[in-house]
Amino acid sequence: MRLTPTERDRLLIFTAAELARARRSRGLRLNVPEATALVTDAVCEAARDGRRLAEAIEAGRSVLTSDDILPGVADIVTQIQVEAVFEDGTRLCVIDSPFGAGGSLGAEAPGAAIAGDGAGYEPVDPVLRLPVRNRSAVPISVTSHFHFFEANPRLAFDRAAAFGMRLAVPAGSSVRFDVDTVVEVGLVPIGGERIAIGFAGLVDGPLDAPGARDAALEKARATGYLTTFEDLEEAAQ
Repeated sequence: MRLTPTERDRLLIFTAAELARARRSRGLRLNVPEATALVTDAVCEAARDGRRLAEAIEAGRSVLTSDDILPGVADIVTQIQVEAVFEDGTRLCVIDSPFGAGGSLGAEAPGAAIAGDGAGYEPVDPVLRLPVRNRSAVPISVTSHFHFFEANPRLAFDRAAAFGMRLAVPAGSSVRFDVDTVVEVGLVPIGGERIAIGFAGLVDGPLDAPGARDAALEKARATGYLTTFEDLEEAAQ
């Protein structure tokens, strides 16, 4: 059986969640990866059951309380983000305070962030700006480090220009595209080794490999993606 990288990640989450459930049933309090997996799995399953975004987020938030987790876990994990598959497509679920009341260890919690003077965190200037219009029937959000070329197929923009790029926004944040509205976004090149694995499965390999962009564009068109801003006229007909 062939599985996409996204499907393999989903199975890994489920396996970790099953381990967490088994340990919880034995009376053990959960650590960070166990608690995170259990909440994430609950959100994904709620989406699979046909529940809406807000309902799925609430399902994840109600799985665990501070009594179910080890001391310090709530201080470390203050937010969980997962892209779940709903009936109308993939949506980003952001679960704030996933374990109910926040932690009590404050700055002494394991892994706690200590605020500095902000040096080195200046906004990144985009190297490319593109107009994007949402042609779906629901709002769409795209996170900071998602390969923008592979974003929701009902977003109409110049995908060829966006190949190998991500949003020029702070890590962990997102940009929302409301229904039938135009948003101009800034993009910057994806850094590091520039390998795109998962996402929508249009690349799954090195971004700079010979022919990678053309092959990805061909696959996008074949699977119904809007690939230019001018696709709006065709989509509206």
